[in-house]
Amino acid sequence: MTVLTDLKVFITDPHSCSYLDQQQATTLFIDPQMAVDQQLYSQLTQLGFRRSGDHIYRPHCQSCNACIATRVCVDGFSRKRKHQKIWNKNADLRVVECEDIDTDLHYALFENYIARRHSDGDMYPSDREQYRSFLCQGSSNARFYNFYQQERLISVAVSDLLDDGLSAIYTFFDPEFSHRSLGNYGILWQIELARSQGLSYLYLGYWIKECRKMNYKTDYRPLELYINQRWVNLN
Repeated sequence: MTVLTDLKVFITDPHSCSYLDQQQATTLFIDPQMAVDQQLYSQLTQLGFRRSGDHIYRPHCQSCNACIATRVCVDGFSRKRKHQKIWNKNADLRVVECEDIDTDLHYALFENYIARRHSDGDMYPSDREQYRSFLCQGSSNARFYNFYQQERLISVAVSDLLDDGLSAIYTFFDPEFSHRSLGNYGILWQIELARSQGLSYLYLGYWIKECRKMNYKTDYRPLELYINQRWVNLN
């Protein structure tokens, strides 16, 4: 299945890699002016692409292939003991889907999360317009899920609906509740959501073996990796 032949694509100039020191990266992305419906977006995701705001992209580095697209096989997934503990710890949370997260409340939660958890990253310091373009805009497939502890909003998960699964775009949460492992809970919750909707996969974006911050992704098995233009099981 090839869709790229019918699409206009661009390649960025080399730039510093966000994940690996001393590495230069280039990115292939679909013309943002092109209409991409759910079917096409799903096909692109199956080819290792990912969405960030208005851009659907994948790494296209000449001398490095460290970024590997990943997806959890929902039907075969069974929680490990540590996952079950996280699930039980958050059993009191209430999850509500909403249509929009471009609010002062949501942005304050995001701003606090970036400042306290990712002050060494590209998104620090946070910016309202950057937040909008990254998470609030870009796709009619986006779904927004609010996680409440009683009446307090403590976490937000953004997912894209695909033909064969969900794509976990981003999760942010109140660092005061870090003991709940809300990032991991967001993944577990989305796996169960995909299962309840009869979907096969939860796409987790890119995994880099040498990047410690991405190690958590290999905990969710069965996991498939997109290598040499095909999906293979991680043994």
